Amino acid sequence: MDVKRLLLLIPLAVLAYLLVVQWNQDYGQAAPEPDAPAITQTGDAVAPSEDGLAVPAAPRAEAIDGEMPEATTERGSSRELIAVITDVLDLRIDPQGGDIVYAALPQHRLSLDSERPFVLLSDSQGRSYVAKSGLQLEGHQGRIHFTPEETEYRLAEDEDRLEVDMRAEVNGVEVIKRFTFERDSYAVDVSYHLANQGETPISARFIGQLARDNSPDPTSGVAMGMKSYLGAAFSTPESRYEKVDFEDIQNGNFANQDAQGGWVAIIQHYFVTAWAPDQEQQNLYYATTDSRDRNVAAFAGPSQTLASQGEATLGATLYLGPKVQERMEAIAPNLELTVDFGWLWFLANPLFWLLDKIHDVLGNWGWSIVVLTLFVKLVMWPLSAKAYKSMARMRKLGPEMQRLKELYGDDRQKMSQEMMKFYQKEKINPLGGCLPILVQMPVFIALYWMLLESVELRHAPFMFWIQDLSMKDPFFILPILMGASMFVQQMLNPAPPDPMQAKIMKMLPIVFTFFFLWFPAGLVIYWVVNNITSIAQQYVITRKIENDPSIGKGMKTKG
Repeated sequence: MDVKRLLLLIPLAVLAYLLVVQWNQDYGQAAPEPDAPAITQTGDAVAPSEDGLAVPAAPRAEAIDGEMPEATTERGSSRELIAVITDVLDLRIDPQGGDIVYAALPQHRLSLDSERPFVLLSDSQGRSYVAKSGLQLEGHQGRIHFTPEETEYRLAEDEDRLEVDMRAEVNGVEVIKRFTFERDSYAVDVSYHLANQGETPISARFIGQLARDNSPDPTSGVAMGMKSYLGAAFSTPESRYEKVDFEDIQNGNFANQDAQGGWVAIIQHYFVTAWAPDQEQQNLYYATTDSRDRNVAAFAGPSQTLASQGEATLGATLYLGPKVQERMEAIAPNLELTVDFGWLWFLANPLFWLLDKIHDVLGNWGWSIVVLTLFVKLVMWPLSAKAYKSMARMRKLGPEMQRLKELYGDDRQKMSQEMMKFYQKEKINPLGGCLPILVQMPVFIALYWMLLESVELRHAPFMFWIQDLSMKDPFFILPILMGASMFVQQMLNPAPPDPMQAKIMKMLPIVFTFFFLWFPAGLVIYWVVNNITSIAQQYVITRKIENDPSIGKGMKTKG
């Protein structure tokens, strides 16, 4: 296969790969979303935490809050949960240990046609995913059972801050576990306020864990091929963003790390849950499994000694919400890297930054994509113009090229030599027809992952029938327009001299249209607008070349 044929197949291979990705996004089976648990919980809908929050140390099983008594760890036990509702969060907190066992996001719907909120955390038969926190308290065995002041808390419309206090007394130490919520914030400040009423000093340590089973991502579907990342991630000054998938956690392949600052997270499509401790303290990061074989990604803060009659506060920030870069940047350094744009991140990041700035002005993500496309086209204009000039020359000089082919058709080597001389004299690039597509491919792939990963485009409407830019066009109108625009472009291109290449080129609009049926509408909008502007540019250049009498003047070849 020659180079030209190979270049023609590259876009098809890329689109086939992206089609597999999108097919998995659209047709994968996801676990059903659970209903919000009642405040008084019985049966199997929510399972209490079954084991203590262990830190990998010597001995291995030393636990924070210790081991929960067996009598209270069985499914089906009655548990009174604490409801906390703000403008952006709907949580349930288990007073046994103070773990968040349910988190719904009222600002993000389960699906476009559903009024139910998206559920990020839950501990049900379909999925177990919880945010745990506790104390490694010297001399204490058993999870701390807290007593809340209320069983339901709501952020009032005239309030910007909500504090939820739960109290306990452990071996002479008064413990207040406090959850602090802010209006329009997915960050929760979780802190322990300790007062040692005893006569002897005591040590305490804050532990934060994220525990998740291997159930599929409800926003991404089952993986048969490539898809958005589902797994754990850690960040330290030495490693800004380190993925640790669930298989590595199950196999014990993550080495414990001591680092100042940092964070630990579990990432899925569009959403993330992360513990971010004090960035000035030394923390231990680790990954393990618990007694329910869940994947646990965690950190342990430094031990602090609480003197007799002394007081101390230990805590960390828990982020549970959408992967919005601006919000996460304010929580901890590098947390915004959980918005994973893939291997072309160096293109996707500036493209998203520009898209976001355009959206700040226009207020519509669809029109922002249109303007972004025009900007990208403007940047690539000189390169595209060079390619279109070459194609226009080939189109005009097509009869002469055909005459050369007929003249030397029986001598392929001689014909190739004469054709190369012809190309050089007339300043023709024989690969010019492939160049525009090849140049666009990196931008195309970067835009694909940007649209796939950007929660801002989830359920974002454009106009008319396009009500979700992150999903395919429900009526396939945009892909058909894209195919039609490709067909018009082909009419402006010279016919390839090789019959095989000509057949491939004729099939491209049909093949591309088929692929684009399943692509996000936002991506198809980019391609349609790009094609329309390319047609206009190519038309002007083609007419200019055809009307230039100096091109091809006096070109005669003798046999």
